[in-house]
Amino acid sequence: MQIRVQILSLCVGIGLLVVLFQLIRKNRLEEKYALLWIASAMILILFSVWRSLLEKLATLVGIYYAPSALFLIALFCGVIIALHFSVVISNLTRQTKTLAQEVALLRQEIEVLRNQKGKPKRSKGN
Repeated sequence: MQIRVQILSLCVGIGLLVVLFQLIRKNRLEEKYALLWIASAMILILFSVWRSLLEKLATLVGIYYAPSALFLIALFCGVIIALHFSVVISNLTRQTKTLAQEVALLRQEIEVLRNQKGKPKRSKGN
């Protein structure tokens, strides 16, 4: 693997970790969502530093140019992260729908109670 590609991928991995820790520190990213990103950055750093492991993996998969395997690994990590966030978004969509329905029912109950309070009470004899 060319040293420039190795240095570039190492810098990208370290830069990603720095950005992630800054986002966590500023409460812009929750830890539970950052775990996949941190794992991806660590994998990128691992394969950037450990060249022989990357070359063995590339040979095993049938990739002739080892740095291409590095980008394939990064792409795979991105797909896993996208899938995870799709599941999270689906759950949030369901929760939002349920909350909107509950709010609508509560508004209806409030409206009924306001209407009952505003009406004069009927006497049983009338």
